[in-house]
Amino acid sequence: MKSLLKKLSETPAPPGYETAVRAIIKEEILPFVDEIQVDNLGNLIARKGTRAPNGLRIMLAAHMDEIGLIVTHVDEQGFARFSSLGGLARASVRGARVQFLNGAFGVIGFEHSSDAGRLPPFEQMFIDLGAASRAECPVRVGDLAVFERGLIEIGSRLVGKALDDRVGVALLIELLRQLTAQAVRSPHELYFVFSAQEEIGSRGAAVAAYQIEPDLGLAIDLTASGGTPKGLKMAVELGCGPAIKVRDQLTIADPRLVSWAVDVAQHAGLPYQLEILERGSTDARAIQLARSGVPVSGISIPARYVHSPSEMVDAADLQNALLLLLAMLSQPLDLH
Repeated sequence: MKSLLKKLSETPAPPGYETAVRAIIKEEILPFVDEIQVDNLGNLIARKGTRAPNGLRIMLAAHMDEIGLIVTHVDEQGFARFSSLGGLARASVRGARVQFLNGAFGVIGFEHSSDAGRLPPFEQMFIDLGAASRAECPVRVGDLAVFERGLIEIGSRLVGKALDDRVGVALLIELLRQLTAQAVRSPHELYFVFSAQEEIGSRGAAVAAYQIEPDLGLAIDLTASGGTPKGLKMAVELGCGPAIKVRDQLTIADPRLVSWAVDVAQHAGLPYQLEILERGSTDARAIQLARSGVPVSGISIPARYVHSPSEMVDAADLQNALLLLLAMLSQPLDLH
């Protein structure tokens, strides 16, 4: 999946502007699905298979969009002020390079402060585009940017921007490919949703779930992790397997789905972890609240430095997540 992930990661697609990455996904999955559509919010929805008598309608969601920046003002000296589209990690953006959708590049700077240890608010940050005046500045109010970073490998680790959630997107693409290549006859009707605008409130997943009316939903996304010096106290680490969502800030997973995923992982001899995420959420919340309610959980990939220009995951966790999803979708599930 590395070459695919590189292509996905390096394609700019902030919330509401997912066109470029959606085109890549559509081209990749077209040979492996029975039906494909793009809805009014920009979600790419693909159906594969039909329900057997003991099957369910399952929605798997991975979001296409990434953390973005939007210009709010350009001053007389040509510096662009901005706000974030999504939960931008302020501590990691000083000196970060950004790429605008119009092709311009810039560097994020901070206003000088006598308190060097204080992290400034966005109002005290700016983007330096190499301009000497407002007239020379190549961007204007409303222009969007994303981080500019290429995907690299560090040992077994993959590092790049927008791995949240191009990792999930790559997993679903590869899952479709493997279901077809291995001629897996899932008893379930599978809906693969590459959702829009997750970073600003899981808007795409809410619309897609309302339309699909799934029997259950799984969000495929990144999660935070522990394992770094004096880092987050969390029972999830890189390289120890995919994390099965139990709870996050806005979602309590259905215990039947948690048990299902755990049982399948144990039976297949696959490593797994249990995810309790104190801050943050995924498309699972939006799916859960659709219509009269949907049982949900998630398969999450442990990550470091989430919402920064250099997010990090472990390649083995991607592979084991793929194997777990293949095993889960290959067998019936009784929710009663």
